[in-house]
Amino acid sequence: MEFLYYALLGAFAGTAAGLLGIGGGLIMVPVLVFLFAQQGIGGEHLVHVAIGTSLAAIVFSSISSVWSHHRHGAVQWPLFLRMTPGVVIGAIAGSMVAHYLPGGALKIVFGIIEILIALQMGFGRNPSPNRTLPGPAGLTAVSGGIGAIASIMGMGGGAMSTPFFIWCNVQAKNAIATSAAIGLPSAIAGSLGYVFTGWAIPDLPSPSLGYVYLPALAGMVVFSMLFAPLGAKLAHRLPTVILKRIFAVFLMALGLKMLLG
Repeated sequence: MEFLYYALLGAFAGTAAGLLGIGGGLIMVPVLVFLFAQQGIGGEHLVHVAIGTSLAAIVFSSISSVWSHHRHGAVQWPLFLRMTPGVVIGAIAGSMVAHYLPGGALKIVFGIIEILIALQMGFGRNPSPNRTLPGPAGLTAVSGGIGAIASIMGMGGGAMSTPFFIWCNVQAKNAIATSAAIGLPSAIAGSLGYVFTGWAIPDLPSPSLGYVYLPALAGMVVFSMLFAPLGAKLAHRLPTVILKRIFAVFLMALGLKMLLG
């Protein structure tokens, strides 16, 4: 039954990641916190384990999602290469910051940021495409910030990079696809950071690699990889504005659950 829950979570998060380019961590982390709490997993490091496991799962779902977007010719690979160094550095730094935050504080930070992302995604105005991408220094600073927040949140970072790209005159479909691609190195660096920082922590659930709980990872990975291409395919056919508003309400509910639960 536990494996079934993880599989369903992976399928839903993978579809959302491919469809909206947001990375499934905004869904996976709150649900994993709930599931782990019910199973008595994680103890005082419950939130850290949920975030580390989410990032590790995003690595696999991102591979599938990126390949599907690439087949549609939507990923701007030169922009991806320019963003990757900053994203990687930021993701590693974010995992280090999260390690030193108490679980309760990390839960509050996650809930607040998730609600803000949901409000912007569903009900905020899209930024006007009135500028071009910044130079190397500016792009590295922006990508570093995106990587750090994504790592603390256990997500790929598309919820931040997509509106940034649109603001910088990148077409919406290219912005979503390139954000999905950037989520891969961000998730790799962040999950490795959570493996490293959690390696010597006692009393973590077994079997684990640092803060990454392997049974949950295995349950989510297969189905997130299977369903991410479906989401990417639907992104080219469905009205994403309406979907984002529906999804934003769901994210707000998850964020409130993290704050109040």
